[in-house]
Amino acid sequence: MTGACRYATIDSPIGPLLAATTGSGLAWLGYVTPGRPRGVADLAHRVGAMPVEDPVALRDVEAQLADYFAGGRRMFDFALDLSLGPGGFAAQALKVTATIPYGETMSYGEVAAEAGSPGAARAVGNAMRANSIAIVVPCHRVLAAGGRIGGYMGGEASGLSVKRHLLALEGVTAR
Repeated sequence: MTGACRYATIDSPIGPLLAATTGSGLAWLGYVTPGRPRGVADLAHRVGAMPVEDPVALRDVEAQLADYFAGGRRMFDFALDLSLGPGGFAAQALKVTATIPYGETMSYGEVAAEAGSPGAARAVGNAMRANSIAIVVPCHRVLAAGGRIGGYMGGEASGLSVKRHLLALEGVTAR
């Protein structure tokens, strides 16, 4: 990770999001969900220092997310810093996921094959759980075989509701 870490909480139709940026780009976009402490303390642990609250530093991210949720944006055009994400196969799976176009989906198995490990669908699921930049690296576009919804945010009901919301926003219906 390069540069100081700055963060802001961003309101969205699916609840508050915690966003963090470094000198290299957006490094974190996670859900602020009661009972799931992926908050500032987790972010501080990952970066090795307390991040600084700075909504101005994330103004462009907030604006692009607002445009996405309003149905006006299909791609994000800010830089990404993937240093807080996983390494190895998981990183490769997330790189494949980042290429899934708006309104389209891939199965866990298809992502595994594209990432170079056919048959590693379960490992892709683990990679999706480790995604440090939700929505922008669109793990919500990865479905189970046969177009079933699969999991999201640990498989809890609220997570599946968020996944369905994001897919519906993009015109995708999952079973």
